[in-house]
Amino acid sequence: MDIKSAQFVISNTDFNKCPAPVLPEYAFIGRSNVGKSSLINMLCVRKDMAKTSGKPGKTQLINHFIINQNWYLVDLPGYGYAQVSRDKRDKWDQFIKEYIVNRPNLMCMMVLIDARLEPQRVDLEFIQWLGENGIPFVLVFTKMDKLTKTKIAANLKNYKNELATTWEIMPEMYYTSAEEKTGRTELLAFIDESNKLFQKP
Repeated sequence: MDIKSAQFVISNTDFNKCPAPVLPEYAFIGRSNVGKSSLINMLCVRKDMAKTSGKPGKTQLINHFIINQNWYLVDLPGYGYAQVSRDKRDKWDQFIKEYIVNRPNLMCMMVLIDARLEPQRVDLEFIQWLGENGIPFVLVFTKMDKLTKTKIAANLKNYKNELATTWEIMPEMYYTSAEEKTGRTELLAFIDESNKLFQKP
């Protein structure tokens, strides 16, 4: 897929105010500071389409971008630790889950996982919640360039072993680095194929 255009559409905290669900949609989410904004910018070949920050909790709204005028990319707030109040985190959790469960044109959740880390409970719990609610998702491992190949391989093996305790079939997985621009072709190819399956609600 060639990204010819990528434009911001709207930000809000209410799924009812999202754009009309007439185009396929892909939502990106992960633990705070997982590298989500950097990955989105890399995919769309934009330096600042999604705002990046070293401080967790930068994204605080449901952000819609229209890509090539035929599908939506959605940048969601991170879950887990962020330097905001517990009350605000609870509000994020509520409107994020309302969006995920009620959005009829949501083709897939892109769950970002930091490849440098051992399996994190908050990630595993969110993945389990998606499964229990029948939400399609894939795992997108980020920051693949930050550790040695041996250490990365060990971390990925640990993740697969952990998932195997509750999943009979492994979720589809993608491996990316925003710095080295790896994984872009594979992710966009997945979205391109998924778009062909979209039917208007």
